[in-house]
Amino acid sequence: MKNFFFLIISSLFAFSVQAQKVKQKGSQTKVKTETVKVKTETVTTDAVPVPPADALKVNEETHDFGKIPQGKPVTYDFVVTNTGTTPLKIANVQASCGCTTPNWNRDSEIAPGASEKINVGYNAHAEGPFNKLVTITYNGDQSKIIYIKGEVYKAPESSAPENAAASEIKN
Repeated sequence: MKNFFFLIISSLFAFSVQAQKVKQKGSQTKVKTETVKVKTETVTTDAVPVPPADALKVNEETHDFGKIPQGKPVTYDFVVTNTGTTPLKIANVQASCGCTTPNWNRDSEIAPGASEKINVGYNAHAEGPFNKLVTITYNGDQSKIIYIKGEVYKAPESSAPENAAASEIKN
């Protein structure tokens, strides 16, 4: 019974494939091509020009804190410069996690050729290497990504190792 159904299904499949093929003997298809000239017009608007995405330059795209002790927060000032011809407004600076905190002057616009600082802090609570990104959004929808990285090592419990001989001196 299974063989019978298989034979019927395969013959229907073969028939449908053959039905899709069309033989064209001795016929050639000619395609007529036409060239059309289109007149272009220049349109000017009074819209505010949007500076190019590379108008915001950063002094360094990645800052390496190196090895830092656990429990000691660190900060770094990224210097951003407006290399464009129109003022830049930093709308937001967003870190990839809660352990990274960016601070910047939210009210100022960066004039052409001027610079501002974005202070990025990292809470070195978790031991091990870290690599975090910070997204700078400016002039509406333009953005630039900067990175901080480093390695947090476990800090010793006390500032100096205990000396067993010190107890003998006290007596």
